Amino acid sequence: MVYEERNTWSSLIASAIAMAVYIIVTVQQAGGGPLADVDWVPIMLWTIGGSIVGAIVLSIVWGIVAGMRDPDGVGKSDQRDRDIARFGSRVGQGFVIAGGLTAIALCAVEADWFWIANALFFGFALWAFVGGVVSVIAYRRGIA
Repeated sequence: MVYEERNTWSSLIASAIAMAVYIIVTVQQAGGGPLADVDWVPIMLWTIGGSIVGAIVLSIVWGIVAGMRDPDGVGKSDQRDRDIARFGSRVGQGFVIAGGLTAIALCAVEADWFWIANALFFGFALWAFVGGVVSVIAYRRGIA
């Protein structure tokens, strides 16, 4: 597995865990009440920070292990890696756009801040997750 693919997997794993943790903690904090009443800001910030740190740590540990197995192949990337990263990012961009448009629509109807922030949060989270899935598939099957 090449350097960029390991980083893609690390980000994919971290984003999946982050989305699950955010949903679980937010629903637990609501305790059956309205989700908009949850103090979501610290939960969201910790989740975002945790996913970034988690992806970095996982990538470093995975890189160290890979470096022990194949010292010559660590940190190398080529044009194929750049093409796959660009392809995954382009596919995932639709979710950022959808999250942004949803946030604008929620602002227009004066929705609670919770829903606006979550539209943006999940737009970015789905961009990272779906883009990662598409990139991993492209590494396995190639770009058509």
